[in-house]
Amino acid sequence: MESTNAYGGFASVYDILMDNVPYQEWSRQITALLRQNGVDSGIVLELGCGTGTMTRLLSRAGYDMIGIDRSPEMLQVAMEKETQPGSILYLCQDMCDFELYGTVEAAVSVCDSINYITDRDKLIRMFRLVNLYLEKDGCFIFDMNTRYKYETLLADGTFAEDRENVSFIWQNEFDRTTGINEYDLSIFVAGSDGRYDKFQEIHYQRAYTLAEIRDCIRAGGMEFVDAYDAFSMDAPGPESERICVVAKEKFDPRKTYC
Repeated sequence: MESTNAYGGFASVYDILMDNVPYQEWSRQITALLRQNGVDSGIVLELGCGTGTMTRLLSRAGYDMIGIDRSPEMLQVAMEKETQPGSILYLCQDMCDFELYGTVEAAVSVCDSINYITDRDKLIRMFRLVNLYLEKDGCFIFDMNTRYKYETLLADGTFAEDRENVSFIWQNEFDRTTGINEYDLSIFVAGSDGRYDKFQEIHYQRAYTLAEIRDCIRAGGMEFVDAYDAFSMDAPGPESERICVVAKEKFDPRKTYC
């Protein structure tokens, strides 16, 4: 199951509506984890980079960044924000079927991009590809929303926000049997003539347990290292809303990547 027109009309107002995301704090955490896992410099790949906020922060931290996203609209916004055009390589590719010119020291993925991969086989394929393009002992750091968040905090709720030039209505539905979460978004953006343009998008995410993620990491040929509560960086608990996971490259000449 894929998102319908995911981040199409949303791209132009994405950064406005995501201004409450603690990107600075997350970038410090990711940088600390990268260095903790031996990645002090070199090329780092971001999967599901969106408008490139985290990509730029990691670039400022000294990494040579590659950002991959399948939305051309999101990537266009990312490139328009670059103060040094060409300093970051952006590629319009699917994170489950990407291709690079060479290897990278590490890979990262934030803002629950992993949850958008609702098919387990595709998730395993993504881990295989990450493993393929990682340098020896390279690491993959990513976060994901937990089942607790979908089931308890989002559930079947309706959320709305009204800003000066943009508003949205978000109708949420979580299927406890399949673990699929559906976001039905209606976005209203003010035009130059004072009227509002309406965009409608449907997004699907899947709730994975940590055990399921560990199994997928192993099935993808990688090695699970550790998991943290993404906000406290303590061990994840039953009420953790977001979990940060670290996996490492594992070489095996017998495995098939693609």
